This record gives sequence, structure tokens and C-alpha cells, in this order.
Amino acid sequence: MQENDKVVPAGVKGWNWGAFMYNIFWGIGNKTYLPLLCLIPLFSIIWVFVCGFKGNEWAWQKGNYKDVETFKAVQSTWNRAGLVQFIIAIVVIILYFLFFAALISSIFNLYSN
Repeated sequence: MQENDKVVPAGVKGWNWGAFMYNIFWGIGNKTYLPLLCLIPLFSIIWVFVCGFKGNEWAWQKGNYKDVETFKAVQSTWNRAGLVQFIIAIVVIILYFLFFAALISSIFNLYSN
């Protein structure tokens, strides 16, 4: 049986925040190299979502995990880090828009007076 022929248990399938946010590093760390396609500009916008959806399956197929619990323990660190990074990114984007909205508003107010 080849590695890619490993049956993926139902408990493994699901979203992987680590594969979504840290796609390239996650792929190298899990010996699955499809996330390297995120290096292609514009294509990466779609591929990061594919990595998030398929990441657990790829990691299971390439990894040598004895059971689902061990797999989930390893991936929980990636998931936690990815989720924290996602939340930080959303907060930074919101602050960015609020800052520039305030800046533009103050510029308009300055010139309207």
C-alpha cells in the first residue's frame, strides 16, 4: 500500500487552521508539499482554502500516526497557532481600516473648514 492510498478516518477530516494560515511551513513540517503551491501569486488566494480543507487528510496520508488521538494532538498545536494568527490578522485589518477612515475623515474636515 502506498502512502497516498492510506484510508483517512472520519475523525481526521475537517478544517485545519494551521494549514490555512501557515500553509507553506505547515506543509514542510508535515511532509506534504502541495501547500508549496501557495507560492504562486493569485493562485494562492484560492489554494490557502484548499489547504485548510484538505490539510488534515494530506497530513494523515503522509504521516506515520498510530491513531487518530495522536494525530489530533499533533495537529492541535498547529490549529491553535493558526486560529490565533487568523484572529490577530482580522484585528489588524479592522484597525487598519479604522485608522485610515479616521485619517481620511480628519483630512476632509481640515479642508472643509
